[in-house]
Amino acid sequence: MAETTVDGLRVRFWKNAPADLTRVLRSSAAHGEKTFLVYENERIRFDEHFARAAWLSHRLRDEFGVRSGDRVAIAMRNLPEWPIAFWAIAAAGAVVVPLNAWWTGAELEYGLADSGAKVLFADAERWECLAPRLPLGSVEALVVARAGALPEHVRRFEDLAGAPPPGIDLPEVAIRPDDHATLFYTSGTTGRPRGVVGSHRNICTNLWSVGFARARTHLRSGAQRSALDQPEENPAFLLSVPFFHATGCHSILLSTTALGAKLVLMHKWSPERALELIERERITTFGGVPAMAWEVLESQAFARHDTSSLRSVRYGGAPAPPELVRRIDARLPGRIPSNGYGMTETSAITSTNAGEDYRERPDSVGVPVPVCDVRVVDADGRELPRGEIGELWIRGPNVVKGYWNQPEATAESFTDGWVHTGDLARIEAEGFIYVVDRAKDVVIRGGENVYCTQVERVLFEHPGVLDAAVIGVSHRVLGEEVGAVIVPRPGAVFSGQDIRDHVAAQMAAYNVPAHVWIRDRALPRNPAGKVLKRELKRELAPPG
Repeated sequence: MAETTVDGLRVRFWKNAPADLTRVLRSSAAHGEKTFLVYENERIRFDEHFARAAWLSHRLRDEFGVRSGDRVAIAMRNLPEWPIAFWAIAAAGAVVVPLNAWWTGAELEYGLADSGAKVLFADAERWECLAPRLPLGSVEALVVARAGALPEHVRRFEDLAGAPPPGIDLPEVAIRPDDHATLFYTSGTTGRPRGVVGSHRNICTNLWSVGFARARTHLRSGAQRSALDQPEENPAFLLSVPFFHATGCHSILLSTTALGAKLVLMHKWSPERALELIERERITTFGGVPAMAWEVLESQAFARHDTSSLRSVRYGGAPAPPELVRRIDARLPGRIPSNGYGMTETSAITSTNAGEDYRERPDSVGVPVPVCDVRVVDADGRELPRGEIGELWIRGPNVVKGYWNQPEATAESFTDGWVHTGDLARIEAEGFIYVVDRAKDVVIRGGENVYCTQVERVLFEHPGVLDAAVIGVSHRVLGEEVGAVIVPRPGAVFSGQDIRDHVAAQMAAYNVPAHVWIRDRALPRNPAGKVLKRELKRELAPPG
């Protein structure tokens, strides 16, 4: 490690980490004919991937006039075209804008307008969603993958990235470590989603932090130091989370690209299909959010498939019940279970808990990586002693610069390089972090953040709703589900399904309440008028 100054603040950083994303992409070409991407019956080698990304990067600059700092959006499911587009955009010096593929047309249109994206890469499904909304604000060029008939002004991904010239290399673009690299959207606690501005340093820090976490786990298991110098034999990752999440992009895509590992994509999540792929592709690492690990372990198809290739099960992004690690040990003895903590604003990993540490402390999210500082503070921002509960703050080279075009929101969430996580936590004497609650009004459903105020805003638009509150309902597999408590207007008559349909018409499916309670009395409130949601949860949705 070494120290440097970023935006006037001193931070520790991994001195041997790549300075920018293009160095990761360029080094990946050395993996040559090894298989990189697997999707259904398609296979793309590392040398093929590099050539396509390099060729597409040139065409972005030469044909579309993309320059450093321009925003280029991706709206796709997990297709091989997604990482090709990601690396091409980064190599062009532009800012990658990964849009949530589960968003509605209106939400996608907002993301494009807010980011000021110049070019959009979409798959056929997102194209069908957006076509009726053309023109799309700042978008000057639209590129669609795997589509049928297209209008003349829409380009085909295959025509742009296919058949790269022999010996193609990356365009010569000057990129500095602290230049903008990504603009990931994460829902704000109020209003519309916020664009989180990540730099090349932020993302490359995460790549090295993943490597450190792996090394720490092996050393604490008793492995010899020399064993770490040997590359893992035939590493293969099964990607179960979207690329448009920081975990899928920063932790998995970057790691597999750098390591020369095989990355197996899924058209749609299914535990049975995951088990088929684990067996067929000899997957060594499987992970995602805890819900997916649960579903694989509990699947009736589990015993019918060969899972002997698995070496580790990793997850994060949502609360993980302590019994999950015990279930992994029971179903997959001898494997390495791993949990972690991070957020989009920390470019994924802040802390990890794996192996024996995790077995001994199954309710902890582990210790921070060495380049990160963590503290727990009170309501006034004063640091609390070890063991006391307060809001968790994080500082380091992985912490992003702030929110895109939202200086007030940035000022509220960042203080002198510290990001306010909104999570209530305690840090024990040995440095292990325990997240005990969330200060932010958010439900985490299977890894997706559902911000209660956003759903409540939609509920209040229903003509029959007088009052409403959204709460989290404990769920063994998903972690939490969305619950809505409704007080109807006098004389209004509607069902829980009416409420679900109303939300589904305006928001992505993960926001739709799984539970709806219609009550004939006022919601409980404190003297300041704030709904007492903990009281509602105790009354309506007890843990378990």
